[in-house]
Parts: sequence; C-alpha cells; structure tokens
Amino acid sequence: METKPPTTGKFSLTYGAILGGLSIIFALMLFSMDAHTSREPLNQVISVVMSAAVIVFGIHAYKKANEGYLTLSEALKLGAGISLVSALIFIVYQLILTNFLDPDFASKVMDIQMAELVESGQLTADQAAQQKEMGMKFFWIGYPVILIISIISGLIIGLIAGLVMKKSRPAY
Repeated sequence: METKPPTTGKFSLTYGAILGGLSIIFALMLFSMDAHTSREPLNQVISVVMSAAVIVFGIHAYKKANEGYLTLSEALKLGAGISLVSALIFIVYQLILTNFLDPDFASKVMDIQMAELVESGQLTADQAAQQKEMGMKFFWIGYPVILIISIISGLIIGLIAGLVMKKSRPAY
C-alpha cells in the first residue's frame, strides 16, 4: 500500500497559522507596551526573522515528510502559501485592532508620519493636515499592500530556502 505524498496546501495552512499566531502574539506584545504605532526598525527586523524562520521550518518539515525530496516549485508554493495564510490572519487582527482595540490607530500612525515630514521640512503644517485627511480616507489600502508584500517576501524566502534544500527524486 503506497502512502500519499504530502500536499503543499496542508503545510501552508499549518505553518501559515503558526506564523499568523506568532505575528499576533508579537503585535499584542507591542500593543501592551503601547509601541504598536512605533516605527522602530528592530520591530521590522524581528518580524522578518520570525517569518523567515517559520517559512524555512515549514519547507524543511515538508521535505522531511516527502521522503527527503523537495523541488524548487514546491518550496516556492510553500513560501507563498505560508505567507498568504499568515497575512490573512494578521489582516483580521489589524481589522480588530483598528476597529475595536485602538480605534484611533490610523490617526496615531498618520500623526507620526506627518510629524516626521514636517520636522524634515518636506511639508508645512497645513500640507501635513491635508495629507492626513486624505490618508485617513485611504488607510484601508494598507491591507492589500500587506498581502502583496507578504506573498512576495514569502516567495523570496521560499526561493532561497528551495535553492538550498532542493533534492530531486532519482530518475529510475
């Protein structure tokens, strides 16, 4: 009796849920410290390292379940799939954050961005107020951007991991 080969979809859902959960835990930690609106580069680095680690671990687990074999296309599917699932979970969290946990989140983020632009002399205070008003109307556009950037970064991580870990089945 032959065993069924593992599916990339199953591993994408599993590890995407793990990454989404870890991302929410990290975001809640920042929220509890009132640092969820901060533009600290370290937060971005931690998120990228966490994403890369879970994606690489998911690809490795798939390879192990697939008798030690992995193609580049499977690694790309896994990278994109894990990123897609985790991004969807994180977007749901963001919607909860902006609508229930911190309804002023968008305004706080826009205030920080506008203050930086005014300080650097790129905008006057009046221009910043107009920018903020316009930005508030289109704040929702960030959700599809999160999705797209997440999938692209998952593809890149999957490509690198796939090139390192790929192993073809013998032809015989």
